[in-house]
Amino acid sequence: MARRISMQPSAQLSIRNATRLLSMIHELHKAGYQRLRFYSGMSPSGLHWRCAITHAGNIAADGISFLASTPNDEIAHHSSGSEDRYFGWEDAAGRSARELAVLFIQRFPIIAQKGDGRDWAYAGWLTDVLGRAEHGASDAIPVFFADYPVRLDPDWLPPAVVQGAR
Repeated sequence: MARRISMQPSAQLSIRNATRLLSMIHELHKAGYQRLRFYSGMSPSGLHWRCAITHAGNIAADGISFLASTPNDEIAHHSSGSEDRYFGWEDAAGRSARELAVLFIQRFPIIAQKGDGRDWAYAGWLTDVLGRAEHGASDAIPVFFADYPVRLDPDWLPPAVVQGAR
């Protein structure tokens, strides 16, 4: 049986903001930065969704974990507690995903440069996740970590990193 999802965006502002951030990554993928990846989960309080964006070179073979040696200037951090002031940017509120993508390239040039290249498997996975989020699916915002047990559905995990792919 086909899964049923609403065709309406989520009524929750935090879900819509998270969806815009995922849309920003999708815009970057469309512009050729398909080696950009994200890792997301819940804050210790369970109130806020956290998302970190880096390039595939900083991701372990499992496709979701950061390598221990990941430099801080190669990770962009966001918390839903900042609402639509993504990455702490005071000028981000109300901007479209495409506008945010332009700002991301300008403000995180190292991550963008190292995220340049093709990764069709990951870009396709993100397109599927984004589609579910845009249509209001309750489980569409990925959560890979939390201070409580998280069941990772193998069908919804991102593909493994192919090192050296361009």
